[in-house]
Amino acid sequence: MSRIGRLPVTVPASVQVNIAGSEVHVKGPNGEMKRLFSSDMGIKCENNVITVTRNSEDAPVRALHGTTRALIQNMVTGVSTGFTRVLEVDGVGYRVEMDGKKLVLYVGYSHPVVIDPPTGITFEVDSKARTVAIKGYDIEVIGQLAADIRKIRPPEPYLGKGIRYQGEKIRRKAGKAGKGKGAGK
Repeated sequence: MSRIGRLPVTVPASVQVNIAGSEVHVKGPNGEMKRLFSSDMGIKCENNVITVTRNSEDAPVRALHGTTRALIQNMVTGVSTGFTRVLEVDGVGYRVEMDGKKLVLYVGYSHPVVIDPPTGITFEVDSKARTVAIKGYDIEVIGQLAADIRKIRPPEPYLGKGIRYQGEKIRRKAGKAGKGKGAGK
């Protein structure tokens, strides 16, 4: 049996869960999410605990077992506490700021890059630390938006400047050898 799939999902008191067949609808203080899962999965909610079982032992069904449970856990966590992804902007002259709800990036292009937040997503900018916090209840949307923002100016390996995830290590390359230090002998 799947190690992740057999773990129960505990539902906080502030979250409502409705299960209709293979469709799960979760509503909480941060928002609401609805998702349709495979009919091969048995999803039950009893005493504020969601359990996921599988109806067969076929390989594709076994592969879906842990995935289904993890997706339900992310839905419950998202509508109750939410998720945050932090990006760091590093480079001379690079900066980020807010224009209403829009995120404005100045990252070395001739024009600022303006990003509209999707529904359920908010940006928080710390201009001193040059960080952008992306907050929301859907972890998939947050992750995709963070990847799209990072793609605007990915970190480069020589100076390390660009947009990167918080805590991301950039493998640095050595530059060209200078003329004065033994080169060209």
